[in-house]
Amino acid sequence: MLQTQDLTIRFGGHVAVNAVSCRFEPGTLTAIVGPNGAGKTTYFNLISGQLKASAGTVHLDGREISAMSASARTRAGLGRAFQLTNLFPNLSVLENVRLAVQASQDGPHRRGLNLWSIWSDHTALTKRAHEILEAVSMSERQNAPVSSLPHGDQRKIEVALLMALDPLVYMFDEPTAGMSHDEAPVILDLIRALKKDKTKTILLVEHKMDVVRELADRIIVLHNGALVADGEPAEVIASPVVQEAYLGASPQNASAQDVAPTQPGLPPQGGRSEQP
Repeated sequence: MLQTQDLTIRFGGHVAVNAVSCRFEPGTLTAIVGPNGAGKTTYFNLISGQLKASAGTVHLDGREISAMSASARTRAGLGRAFQLTNLFPNLSVLENVRLAVQASQDGPHRRGLNLWSIWSDHTALTKRAHEILEAVSMSERQNAPVSSLPHGDQRKIEVALLMALDPLVYMFDEPTAGMSHDEAPVILDLIRALKKDKTKTILLVEHKMDVVRELADRIIVLHNGALVADGEPAEVIASPVVQEAYLGASPQNASAQDVAPTQPGLPPQGGRSEQP
């Protein structure tokens, strides 16, 4: 289980994420939506450790990880899709994925044992890398340098590296951004497949509401850094805040009290917003 408690970050006088408390259970895909500048990616950055919180805590599987670096949080089980700058552009697609598999698994490659055991272990790592590339439909490009890939294929490799880590929590920040109409279904099919593993938690920041409707078990809405709605997709999508943000509606009372109200405390699949 992943949980944030009163998670906050301030940039000077601006509060980008404001006391957001939420709990994310295994076996669920939660979509995080909101207008541009709502704090969605900043909230992701606070959870994954790219940004240090001004206040509040992050817990994973009952353990507080707030003081951990981003890399330590990855080792603890938080998996965030890599960006191209985290890849080795001059190595092949296969080599990149094999290195990610190698980094996530124990074996002779870590212990410096005899050459035979290291070779055998290398074979197993390569086999797993091939399986992942097959899953993301990139087997045919396995020998291509990463630097030569078009944008859509780069996004597929981001997902492949995330799969190689086998995390407890998958974090996708607009996974289909910049992809063509033909490329996007591959990524969405991968997320659907990951959803079948009920031991995993999936967080998804996504602007495309058709994708959110199809994939999400739950939606939370951020607005001006605060959590203003939390609930089942149909309920939240019909709420005044979402209607205003995405459809241009002008509800008379688009406030947190009027939409998908959250309850005090931390219910099994809920969250809350606290205004200072």
